[in-house]
Amino acid sequence: MMNMTPVVKQLLIINIIFFIGSQLVPVSYDYLMLYYPESDHFRMWQIITHMFMHAPLPNFAHILFNMFALYSFGSALEHFWGGKKFLFFYISCGLGAALLHTGVNYLQLQSLLSSVSDLNLSKADLHLILNADYQSLFDANGKMMQGEIATILNNAHCTQEQFNALVQAGGIMQSPVLGASGAIYGLLTAFAFMFPNAQLALLFIPVPIKAKYFVPGILAIDLFLGFKGSSLFGSGGTGIAHFAHVGGAIAGFLMMLYWKKNQFNNNRWN
Repeated sequence: MMNMTPVVKQLLIINIIFFIGSQLVPVSYDYLMLYYPESDHFRMWQIITHMFMHAPLPNFAHILFNMFALYSFGSALEHFWGGKKFLFFYISCGLGAALLHTGVNYLQLQSLLSSVSDLNLSKADLHLILNADYQSLFDANGKMMQGEIATILNNAHCTQEQFNALVQAGGIMQSPVLGASGAIYGLLTAFAFMFPNAQLALLFIPVPIKAKYFVPGILAIDLFLGFKGSSLFGSGGTGIAHFAHVGGAIAGFLMMLYWKKNQFNNNRWN
């Protein structure tokens, strides 16, 4: 088994520190996960910090799987590339994952908002509605309580169907993403690019599969489940950011393709 390389070790330590810290200070999730840019919870640093955040306990599998993959594939890549090039690749894949995830959310939001365009809501009113705590808007009987949002919707003659679209759009606006999975999928892609015939065997796939078949296969599954709104490990609504996975893989593939085409000079990273 390959020894753990320096940058991989440092990334593991940072992820573990973030994980332990977030369990001790749960409110940190609100500040360090990545929210949609127009959300009231969005902060610029989340573009980076979300890569080091993972699901809270008792969901230990999230960080365990990502860190195991970081060690397994990252050490092999850093061994051949060196630390600086590997770190650049890792962070870039994480950013690519965030970019595609946010882009897909943008398209979904625009589709939903176009369906309620005849309400003629102002930008300020729309921002208020999409960032609202919808549970606090209703009483115990399920009736909307009087307030600023109720007044806005009543004045706009909002129908139930239109309100449902606004709630769905608000759900997208307020749903954060976290985890190293996007960067990990970039590492998987690079590993398959460099070692296409390497045999990969995972717990849920008992038969070894060559990397050049395994990685495209798991990406196809992720893309399918992303459109379906489901999960590889459960029913729908699991919160897995499938398009972030695909975004990380695409970023990794494009960098590998560019470096191969231009005969990337490793000396510039030394």
